[in-house]
Order: sequence, then C-alpha cells, then structure tokens
Amino acid sequence: MIKNTYTVIGMMSGTSLDGIDLCHVRLDFEHNKWKPELLHCETVPYSVVWEERLRKAVYSPKQLVDELNVEYTALLVTVFNDFMKRNHIDKIDAICSHGHTVFHRPELGYTLQIGNLPQLATGTKQRVVCDFRVQDVALGGQGAPLVPLGDLLLFSDYEACLNLGGFANMSYSDANDNRLAFDIVAVNTVLNHYANTLGMAYDDRGVLARRGVVNRDLLTVLNQLDFYGLPAPKSLGIEMVNAVILPIIEKASLSVEDVLNTFVEHIAFQIAAAIPDACKNVLVTGGGAYHDYLMERLRFYRPDLDIVVPSAQQINYKEALVFALLGVLKLENQINVLASVTGASRNHSSGNVFNP
Repeated sequence: MIKNTYTVIGMMSGTSLDGIDLCHVRLDFEHNKWKPELLHCETVPYSVVWEERLRKAVYSPKQLVDELNVEYTALLVTVFNDFMKRNHIDKIDAICSHGHTVFHRPELGYTLQIGNLPQLATGTKQRVVCDFRVQDVALGGQGAPLVPLGDLLLFSDYEACLNLGGFANMSYSDANDNRLAFDIVAVNTVLNHYANTLGMAYDDRGVLARRGVVNRDLLTVLNQLDFYGLPAPKSLGIEMVNAVILPIIEKASLSVEDVLNTFVEHIAFQIAAAIPDACKNVLVTGGGAYHDYLMERLRFYRPDLDIVVPSAQQINYKEALVFALLGVLKLENQINVLASVTGASRNHSSGNVFNP
C-alpha cells in the first residue's frame, strides 16, 4: 500500500442525464478492508441546453463530438471548482471521474466517455484518474459494468447489488466466489423519455405509471428481445434504446401512462428473472429506487427476496462513491476491473492518470 487513507472526489454522469454527481469521500484501508466516510455529496443538474446537447451527442459526427468533449471537460472543471469552494474543501488526493458516456459499442471495439481530457487536471489543479472503460474494451471486455468490484469491497453484507439508473445492472458472487455482473434492462433512459413528453423530468414515485394499464402485446414483444437471452457478460447502451426499444413502443400507439405501466412491468419481470434464486437479499440504489411502483412490481415477482432500499445518500451517490474507490485502486496499481464481470482477457487496473 502506498497510503492507508485517501480523500478523493468521485464524479460521474449517468445516461439518465439527471446531472453531475460529486461525492467527497474519505477511504480508509483497515483490517484488509476499505471503509468509506461520505463527507459532502451533491448533484449539479444540467441546464436545459446541456441536457439537450448530451442527448443528441450519439447522433453527432466526430468533429462535433470532439468539440463537445473539450467543452464538456471545461464544464466539469467549473462544476468541480465550484463544489470545492462551496464546501470549503482545501485538499484532496485526486478527482476520480467517470465522465459522460456518448458511445458504447464494445462489440464493435469502442466506447467513449467525454470529459476525460488532461484539461480536467490542469483546470482544477488536481490529480485526475479517469477514462476507466477504454482499456477494458481494448482487452476484449464489455467496459461495463465497472461498479461490481466496489459492490464486493464496500457492500459485501448484501448477496446482490442492483443499480437502477439509465439501465439496470446487478452484481453478485457465485458459488465459487467469482464476482459476476451484467446489464439487465433499460430503466430511466426509457421512463424519463416518456415523462419528458409530458413536460416532466421524470415520473415521480411512479405516479404516472401506476395510472396506466399493461398492454400485454407490447409486454410480450419487449420480453422477447434477443438481448435477454444472451449470456453474461453483456452491457447496454443508449444506441439500443434509440434503435430498438423506442421504435417498438411507438409502434404500439399507447398513452404515456400505459407505456410507463407496461415498461415498468417489463423492467420488474426482467430484473426478477436475472437475480439468482439463491440470493436472499439485494441492495437497490440509483434513481429507480425512488420509483415506488417499480419497487412494488419487483416485490410482486420476487416475494422471497429481501429488497433493501438504503438512505437517500447511498441511493444517489453509490456509483460516484464506487468510482472514487476505483480511482484509488488505480493509484495503488491494484486491480479495479474484473474479467469475470466484463469478459476481458484478464483482470486489470484501468484508468488514465493526469497530473496538473
């Protein structure tokens, strides 16, 4: 070990576009275990302009994406510096930043998270650990999900960890103590899209979904998508949502309430099927944990399962906390990506380190 204590800031943006999460955390390595203490946590929402730019980025030509990368990195610099000043934080060991995913096509050998340029280090005057996914894809992996190692090291009291963000992903250890993880189904990328059509950022607590009724024909088509039959490791990107899922839903010509109700049923069914029967409890985090109707439907399908929804701080900032840990592991030159999770050719220590 280089150090037994690190104070870092985990910073990330998810595909649901709710904002930039920042988690100021102290990580102590004691008795062969990492122990986190969350000091300051905050989500900085995107402006309407930035949300629209990020939403359209997947359709943009390379030149515009390159320009967006530079401008988004500058935005992260401003957000970070303001966060430090607002919370009177004087010194940290590093920024551990995920960036924002624009492209994710590991089957074609590429993934892109913008905001991971050296400019982030020079603009903040901090050491930066970032770009965690690219190396894994180069090693033949999915580049996702990366959170499962953090689940194993920080949340081992739970037999499975489920994150409900833009997509649902989960991790657990099999009978041989191999950590396994994969993306399951689209969640907020779809639910928020339809809430947006009514001028709402999201369906608060699932009120709209609860008003609708399940369309069995649409549900059947969704549940028959090829992705669900693929073996792990596997991951999802916004490309599948735009090219496959949304056209299927639009073809059904339903009310927004019925779309939301049907898609919630789809999410709950797929998650319930993905969680191994041997799991007795599961920790649920991410924005979808606030969706009361989704939680009800998941409990309907898995009444045997103790579904644990933790404090708001853990729900909102677990991923930022985990990326903080992944950055520290990189600084320690320790493994932070598991081949059993991503399908890469080997375990490895991923990420770029930039100095100011």
